[in-house]
Amino acid sequence: MAYDPDNIFAKILRGEIPNRTVFEDQHVLAFQDINPQAPVHVLVIPKGPYENMTVFSNEASTEEQVAFMRAIGEVLRITEVAEAGYRIISNNGQDGVQEVPHLHIHVLGGRRLGRMLDRPAA
Repeated sequence: MAYDPDNIFAKILRGEIPNRTVFEDQHVLAFQDINPQAPVHVLVIPKGPYENMTVFSNEASTEEQVAFMRAIGEVLRITEVAEAGYRIISNNGQDGVQEVPHLHIHVLGGRRLGRMLDRPAA
């Protein structure tokens, strides 16, 4: 999956699509998911054109990588889910069911979450 500069997150970053910002700095934008799967469902995205975690970990600068991790921590603080528990998910590639070719982390919490994956049939 190659980076598509017209993906929905690229459009959000360019201001073409509005969002409900939770946190923003020079390298990262975090905003409310438009189809939340839990009471807290925030997407954290780098502002650079990285299609997935593999590309980001290999190509992003140390400054971008540190900012991304710190932004996740800020989202946890802002949403107040850290104490009760939360889930962080990143879908990568076809088998990971990545729908948008821009790295994004889902931060979910605010209630007890179910199993992450169903067990395969024996």
